[in-house]
This record gives sequence, structure tokens and C-alpha cells, in this order.
Amino acid sequence: MQRSEENIFSAGRDNRSELCQKEWLVTNGLGGYASSTLSFMNTRKYHGLLVASMEPPVDRMVLLSALDEEILINNVAQELACHRYSDAVHPQGFKYIKIFTEKPVPSWEYDVDGIQINKTLFMEHGKNKAFFGYNIHVPPEKASCTMRIHPLVNMRDFHGLTQRHDGISQSTLRHGTSLKTYTPEGSKIELHLTSNAAYIPYVDWYYNFEYPLEMKRGYDFREDCFHPGYFEVELAQGNNEIFIVASAEKINDISLSSVRKAYETEKKRIAMICQKPGFTEVLPLKLTLAADKFVVMRHSTGKHSIIAGYPWFADWGRDTMISLPGLTLVTGRYDIAASILSTFAKNCREGLIPNKFPDRSTDSYAYNTVDASLWFINALWKYLEYTNDIQTVAKMWNTVEDLIRYYSRGTKFGIKTDTDHLLCHDGQLTWMDAKVDDVEITPRKGKACEINALWYNALVIASKVAARLGKDDTDLAEMAEKVSENFEPAFWNEEQGCLYDYIGYDPQGIEYKDSALRPNQILAVSLPHCMLDAGKEKSIVRKVQQHLLTSRGLRTLAPYETAYVGKYEGGLLQRDMAYHNGTVWPWLMGPFVSAYCRTRGHSLRSRMYAKELLDGFIPHLAEAGIGSISEICDGDEPHLPGGCVAQAWSVAEILRAYSEDVLLKKMRR
Repeated sequence: MQRSEENIFSAGRDNRSELCQKEWLVTNGLGGYASSTLSFMNTRKYHGLLVASMEPPVDRMVLLSALDEEILINNVAQELACHRYSDAVHPQGFKYIKIFTEKPVPSWEYDVDGIQINKTLFMEHGKNKAFFGYNIHVPPEKASCTMRIHPLVNMRDFHGLTQRHDGISQSTLRHGTSLKTYTPEGSKIELHLTSNAAYIPYVDWYYNFEYPLEMKRGYDFREDCFHPGYFEVELAQGNNEIFIVASAEKINDISLSSVRKAYETEKKRIAMICQKPGFTEVLPLKLTLAADKFVVMRHSTGKHSIIAGYPWFADWGRDTMISLPGLTLVTGRYDIAASILSTFAKNCREGLIPNKFPDRSTDSYAYNTVDASLWFINALWKYLEYTNDIQTVAKMWNTVEDLIRYYSRGTKFGIKTDTDHLLCHDGQLTWMDAKVDDVEITPRKGKACEINALWYNALVIASKVAARLGKDDTDLAEMAEKVSENFEPAFWNEEQGCLYDYIGYDPQGIEYKDSALRPNQILAVSLPHCMLDAGKEKSIVRKVQQHLLTSRGLRTLAPYETAYVGKYEGGLLQRDMAYHNGTVWPWLMGPFVSAYCRTRGHSLRSRMYAKELLDGFIPHLAEAGIGSISEICDGDEPHLPGGCVAQAWSVAEILRAYSEDVLLKKMRR
């Protein structure tokens, strides 16, 4: 396997401490992945070299935690591994790393006392299978060298931790080993390891690994790892090539040539994805590659979905519909967009698309969101804009009609139109849904500004689609007009020159309006169909720009508000208190850019300003999750990243805004 293209880390340029902090991610299109820090020191319980999705894209299991390599030179071991214990980081193999490169797949270059090692890893798309390749050059003066690779195994749910037990059995094979265990529910879990190096069984347990990021987040953070044996090969002078394949399914005999072929196949797949949109600019090129990691197959439907974020999120309705335009339409993957829309349309119930699908923890769908269905209609409209594929949209027209009908007359969770034709709903149904026990951190029960902006947008879209399909759109157009007539009088805050965040009711039924400055109102300016006059739209953008805009997205609450929390840190309660009370969300930069450019007619000056904002994320692509954009950042400077290191709507919305608002680009078939 060949060396990658561009250096993310260089020992001659960068601080080695970065190797234990920055994280890489490889995915397989099923929800499975491989991920760790650049040093291979696992700092999360979610890290692992093979995290398999047993029921794609969920039920993920950490099968292979690590591969601990060592080079024996004249019987003296030089260890390449790195682990964290309570009183030490040991070994410190990162000191041998000279270069890390990201593309086309992650690659590390080591120098161990003059022995040059290039390590590359990738996953087979559509399989719970990971490949690890080593190109090792031994100089003539190194007479006696041996390479040993020790797999460390867990075979547990990726939310859990392992302590020593006797539940893992091993069957040694001609070119490796097969390991087997069972989940608490009795499901069999297998891990198969094979190599062109000799395998020597040597059962042992390694104890008390620590995951500092879990400790920081207030969770259990220690575990043990099972050591079944090790792979070994005597190294010849000159070039040596070794591979290891780890798989959740049985492996047929694999040769070096078949591993090379799998690598070339994956490299070509990545190249095609990157080439399709035709971008030449740095940021959209990088984000096109990042976008691919979130697109997954949902085996229960045979269609596609979108993982909300790595390492721990699943595919959620709201995140999927917000992310769909940027991840699939901007990148020209229209067939996948249609597949995703179909997946959710077929599971629509009582006007609601699912926010969560069943997994091992529950066998039921969750329909606990007011906006996912409205974002679905918006995503369908974007699909029609990009493809002009009215036939596919027509197949989902019944779903659109159901959504409008139920939202008009009433559905679960108090979702219904009020006498003023505005949409109201129960609490914890918008994207600001943090809750501790029975207490909502950001209570928004009533009428939320962005929900009604989405409601109007959905009605206008439905009216336009109905007309395209030759159906009567009169009622839909009249409903949209009534929402428009009542929206501004209800939500406009003349004193602040922006929108009230939501309209609620106290226990006595008396109406009140929340004037806290939050970013939700930017959607009333950024959506395809908006209600406000130009002057009020510009006023909203100015207000958001002045108090909420940062280099990493929009704050969820203005710093001058008493509930503002500037740092996302501590245990679950402390983090939830900050989650929507000041924490910056990168995905909101997309709507802000769209609103800003829209209110200025997409002038050259506005587009250049938008480009400057979006290009500001380029350094972030090497800051936390290599090549991707984090879920959140601190509200206070320097806006340190937090949460998931790779978030779908963060990548999607920044990519969409760059393409549509900076480049003014919409692909067609």
C-alpha cells in the first residue's frame, strides 16, 4: 500500500503532545468504524481498531481495541504502542512517529533506530472488516530483527467497559485466530484475525487501561483488555510487507495481493466521491470526503440513512434531514438522497417521521420531535431543486399530505395549529432538547420561532409541489398565508429588533414571550421560503452577528444573558446546562451564511465575507477530529471543540452554504 498524500503531523514541525489529543476516524458505510488518537492511545471507551455495527447502522461493538506493535532488534524490544494508566503513559511509541497523513487513508511513518515503518489502515466499504498494512524497511546493518503485533480485544458494547472474565474462547487457525463470546442477551459475537505473519497463541489479560476523556466527562473510565496471542515475523534486510485483517465475519484465505486489491478499491471509491462535485477549493474538497463517513446503510430497510455523529450517535430524523442537502445533494449523490428520504417516509406515523429507529436497547421507534417532519419536507424540496426528479417526489406526496394534515388537526406531543394558525407543541421537542431527570434545561413548550418558520416553509413547499403534480394547492397556499399574517405580530420584538425565541404559557394559562437572544430565529431568514420583510430580516442578521456569531458557528445564547454558560465541561449535568445556553454549534454557521448572503442579494462582497467565515474552519479540520468538524465548541474564546469529533450537520451545513451561497452552485443531473 502506498504512502498517503498530505501531512497532518510532522515531527519536525508539530508538538508531539498533539499525537495523544487529535483523533482520526475511518468508517465502513454501515455505522461501524475504526478510531483512536494519532498516537494510538485510546482516550475514549469508543475508540477501537474495529468497532463493528452488528445491526447496521447501530448495535456497535468494540471488537479489536488495539494492535500493540514492537520491533525486536538483537532481542531488545522497541514498542510502538501507547496506553494511559493511572500513573503513566506507557509505552510511549508515539516518540517514533515522524509523519501522519490523512489521505487517501490514514498512514503513519515511524523511525525505530533506523528501521522505517509505514503503517496504513482502512476498512472495506459495506463490511465489518478492517485492514492494517505495514511496509518495513530494514537497513543492511540491522542483522537480527523481529516484528511482533499483539492484538488487544474487548468484544463489548461500545458504550460499556470490560473487566477480566472467562467468556472469550479462541480457535487457532492456520493464518490467525477466531475469537468468540456472547452478549448478555445471548447473541454470539465473533472476531476473526488473519495475517501473513505467524500467529502464536498466548492468552493473557492486560489491566487498568484508563480513558481520560471518559473520566473528564464523568463516566467510568477503566477497563481490562484480553490478549489472545501475537503475530510474529522475522524481518529480512530491505523491504518487508505485513498485513493483518480483522473481521466480524469469517475470513476466507487472504493473500497480500488481495489486501492490495482491497486497498486500491477503497482508494478509487474515495477518489470518485471527491471528484463528483467538481470542487477545486480546499474546504469543500475536504468536507466532501468528510461527508462520506456519515452516509450508511440501514439493513432493516435496505436503504440509506445518516449517522448523526461519531463516535456515539446513531441515525436520527432531525439530524438526517438537516444534513441531507449538504451530505448528498451538494456532493451529487442523488440516488442516496432519494434512498434516505424513502427510508424515513416509509416509517412516517401520524404525521411524524421517526427521530430514532429501534436498536438493541429498544424495539420501538421514537417519534419525539416536532421539527424532523418539517425538515423532511424541506429536504424533499431541496432534492427537487437539485434533481428536478418530480417522479421520486410524487412517490412521497402521500407522506407530505399526512404531515400537513396531522400538523393542522393535531398529533402526538401537543403538536397542532392554534387558532392563530401558528404551530404549538409540548416541551423537549425542538433541537434544544437537553433534559436532566424531569427538568428541561431550555424549556420551549408553546410556539417556537424556528418551528413556525419551518411550518410556513413546509406549507409553501407543499403548495408548490402540489401544483407541479397537477393537484389543487389552494388550501395549502391559504394556510401558508394565514401563518404569514400572524407570525410577525406574534414573534417580532420591536425593542430588540429581532424575534422572540418562543411564546409560552404559565400555569395559569397566561401568555408570555421569551426574549432571550438565541440563534433559532436565523432560520426565519435562511429557509427557502420566509415571511418577514427585508428590513426585519436584516435586523435579525445584524443582531445574531453582533452577539452570537463566532469563528466556529453561532452561540446558543447571547453572553449577556444571565443563563449563559461559556464552557462546555464537567459531568453530564454541568454539560447539559451549557449545551444550549451558550455553547457554539458549528452547524448554525450554514443558516447564518445563507441568511447573510440572502439579505444582501448574494452580492460579491457578501459572498467573500461568507467565504472568509467558512474558510475559518480549515484549521479546525486538524484541531480535534482530523478532517471533520466537531459537534460543538465552547461559547467563550478560544472556542475549544467538544462533543462528537465528527458531526454530520456540522459538515453538511458548512459544505452546503459554501456550495450554494459562496459558489452559487447547484448540481443537476
